[in-house]
Amino acid sequence: MPKFEVGVYNSEVRAALKAGRRHRDLTDDWADIHYIDIEAEDAQAARQKAERKYPPDRGYVVDSVEQHKY
Repeated sequence: MPKFEVGVYNSEVRAALKAGRRHRDLTDDWADIHYIDIEAEDAQAARQKAERKYPPDRGYVVDSVEQHKY
């Protein structure tokens, strides 16, 4: 099965830091993109898996989905 590198950050953390505050549950590093490897049939399936683990309604944003080239 193909592997994808998925970039995820949290928009709520970014907004809190911009306002000079901290997020109540997440560390400040979630303002930056975290790269996660996900095995999936295709890019759409990889995005769906990422969104289940990192739900948009909790502020997570899937920024990128790239298939590994090896």
